[in-house]
Amino acid sequence: MAWWIWVLIGFVLLAVEMASTTMHIAFFAVGAFVVAVLVAVGVHLPLWGELLVFTGVSLAAFFFVRPYVVRRLRLNETRVVDTLVGEQAIALDDIAPASIGKAEMRGTTWSARNIGETSLARGQRCVVTHVEGLVLHVRVA
Repeated sequence: MAWWIWVLIGFVLLAVEMASTTMHIAFFAVGAFVVAVLVAVGVHLPLWGELLVFTGVSLAAFFFVRPYVVRRLRLNETRVVDTLVGEQAIALDDIAPASIGKAEMRGTTWSARNIGETSLARGQRCVVTHVEGLVLHVRVA
């Protein structure tokens, strides 16, 4: 294949990586660029050889370079922008233990699961102990 096709493949893979931001696909772009350089400097390989070099370099970069890059860019850390744990909410429904109802917190209505031993009465204050998706796990304050 011509060197510019490998460059084009590399840029397409980088564009996909920019959309995903997971640092998985960029290393396959590295493999495409390495093959492009090899073909451009005159190393003549059959198509299966180019594909083999592409695969080998990509996988080597993925398994050996990616962990360092992920650590360096801190992509493995989960960032908590705003935690709701410890906040107070007001029950909008009577919520029995282990049941789901509605609660109001910060001016927004949430689904709330009562994880406490006692029932929550409508209008009673409760405290958020855990958040699972869009469900607040609450107990009596």
